[in-house]
Amino acid sequence: MSRYLNPRYAAFEVYTPGEQPRDMQYVKLNTNESPYPAAPGVAEAVAREAGGDGAGGRLQLYSDPECAELRDALAARYGVKRENVYVSNGSDDILNFAFMAFAGNGVRAFFPDISYGFYKVFAELNGVEYTQVPLKPDFRLDPADYMGLNGFIAIANPNAPTGLAISRKDVEYILKWNPDRVVLIDEAYVDFGAESCLPLVREYDNLLVVQTFSKSRSMAGARLGFAIAQKTLIDDLNRIKYSTNPYNVNRMTLAAGVAALQNDAWNTENCRRIIETRGRAKQALEALGFEVLPSSANFLFARSDRIGGGELYRALKQRGVLVRHFEAPRIADYNRITVGTPEQMDVLLAKIKEILGA
Repeated sequence: MSRYLNPRYAAFEVYTPGEQPRDMQYVKLNTNESPYPAAPGVAEAVAREAGGDGAGGRLQLYSDPECAELRDALAARYGVKRENVYVSNGSDDILNFAFMAFAGNGVRAFFPDISYGFYKVFAELNGVEYTQVPLKPDFRLDPADYMGLNGFIAIANPNAPTGLAISRKDVEYILKWNPDRVVLIDEAYVDFGAESCLPLVREYDNLLVVQTFSKSRSMAGARLGFAIAQKTLIDDLNRIKYSTNPYNVNRMTLAAGVAALQNDAWNTENCRRIIETRGRAKQALEALGFEVLPSSANFLFARSDRIGGGELYRALKQRGVLVRHFEAPRIADYNRITVGTPEQMDVLLAKIKEILGA
């Protein structure tokens, strides 16, 4: 780093994204992307905005800072009003804004010790004091651990990287015990088998539900996320947005989001296929002696007594298969495996058998 960097940021532990090597062709099961393309109509909508359809496009014009058309489409999809919807450049931006808006200045943040790595990064980036609440030995989140914390709470449900989910009833328990602070539920993977907390938004003015188009709608490359909450919280997020970048979602992404919602049955079917493949892959891994946590996400979290997590990750990479390994002591024996197509999972399993046999 340069000598010009603000010392406040010099010691930060930054988030490490999943690797994207280009030295060979990999079966890529390390970043929880969908193995299936976005819904028909999405690419065409992007082309129209960019001029790829020969009509000239509208790239010379700023995008709509209100994101009105997409917010209306999301409101219709989830049974709320436009005022209850916030749209951003990926859900990570919303998480960052939430730490800025609802934590700090004496308000501590709380989130699980094994969870999405950006929570810690955003807390430190925004000068927020935080506590990492330990998960149980089996990686289960106990709602009782969040009783009366009197701070900003961020919970991924399903959790990453474990894939475990808590119920809507558990989330309501946490909300009732923390009525004076915001509870953020990060539902990036909710469409793969967990119970969404969106119905609770009408009852709790301190609930902020965050979702993304990256996973279940096959649009990780578009960078599009959204939040649903009561109007007061949405107004708070907009205050941060209009103090930083009013045009935070580009024209092509807005058009892609609307098109994806117009064919949501396509996305639902892709989720069903991934859930089915997840079940078969879990059984196959267990047949090889792996311990596999019950996942409600588009990935599996698995370990084997026959080979260490890091060793398996490296051996798979040498054989052209990428999975995600974390060095944190509690989970160093595990690997997070994105659920790909059945054919991709067959390659993974064949390589694991080869490695264990060797």
